[in-house]
Formats: sequence, structure tokens, C-alpha cells
Amino acid sequence: MMNSLDSAIKLASSGLFAQAQRIQVVSENIANASSTGTTPGADPYQRKTISFEADLDQLGGASAVRVGEIGTDTSDFKLEYAPSHPAADANGYVKMPNVEMTTELADMREASRSYQANIQVIKQARDLVAMTINMLGAS
Repeated sequence: MMNSLDSAIKLASSGLFAQAQRIQVVSENIANASSTGTTPGADPYQRKTISFEADLDQLGGASAVRVGEIGTDTSDFKLEYAPSHPAADANGYVKMPNVEMTTELADMREASRSYQANIQVIKQARDLVAMTINMLGAS
């Protein structure tokens, strides 16, 4: 039983780390949602993406999660007419980041809930270990 509880804690810990990385990427996207270039026609901040991969735990026989790659979103930049902006092109348009706040906020909420779920798994496993120790001590 202890081995399976230990595995549960390790797997949940891998989920915590992965979701923490996801929260960091989403936070960076939100912080740079209006970061434009500084010279005419320059590219603005490009949204970052994160992917996860399964990592098979040979001893426990379960798949943990790990960060696969932190990449960039290749979708088009939005154009905004602002002829007085330092990054405006010859036609007065400024390239804006390809960050959609609703998407980022939804990702943040999902990552936060996944993080909380992994914390609950760790708490439950810890409580089961404590109960087992108490039962062994009582006999």
C-alpha cells in the first residue's frame, strides 16, 4: 500500500510542476498582451504555448506528466491603426501581440484547478499514510 501511495504522491507532484510551468507561461502571455515592437513594422510579443508529455514511471508503472516544449503561437498578429505609435508601419498600423485575454484567462483557470486537484491528491495520500501509521501504532 505504501508503494502505491508513494506513486500517487510522485505522480501528483509531477502534475504540480507541470501546471506551475503552465501558469508561468500564461502569466507571461497576460503580462505582455499589449507589448508592441519599438521600431516601425517590428514584431510584437509572440504568445507562448506549452505542451505536456507522458513520462512512464518504470517502477510504479504509471505515467507522470512533464513539460514537453515551450513554443510560440504562430497565428497572425492583430493590426491596430495608430499612426503616432513608434512601431507604426508606413500605413500607420501597429502589429499587436497574438494574445487573446479570454483564452489566457481560461487557461489560467484550468491550470489553477488542475494544480489544486493535484494538491488534493497529495493531501489525501498523506492522510492515508498517517492513518496507516496510526493503525500500526495502535496494534
